[in-house]
Amino acid sequence: MGAFMIIQADITDPERFMEYGKHAAALVAKSGGRYRVMRAECEQLEGETDTRKIVVSEWPSMDAARAFWHSPEYAELKKLRDGAGDCNVYLTEITGD
Repeated sequence: MGAFMIIQADITDPERFMEYGKHAAALVAKSGGRYRVMRAECEQLEGETDTRKIVVSEWPSMDAARAFWHSPEYAELKKLRDGAGDCNVYLTEITGD
């Protein structure tokens, strides 16, 4: 069953984060994932104001997403992200048809 990786990010250094993003996008594709949502802005319909950016990637399985996340290649890329923002990352199985 497929999975979504959902990232909420408060970007504090846009240039540095963009550099990380270029490399991360290539590794996501190489690892079997694909971006489904990559938007700078979204419409918040309810709750406390939250200005974090949202990125959603789709994966063939939870295991595939975990393999990407825990890979040595991604560990190196995450160093580019250090100090560029604060992120919350979630992994969830896709349910339904």
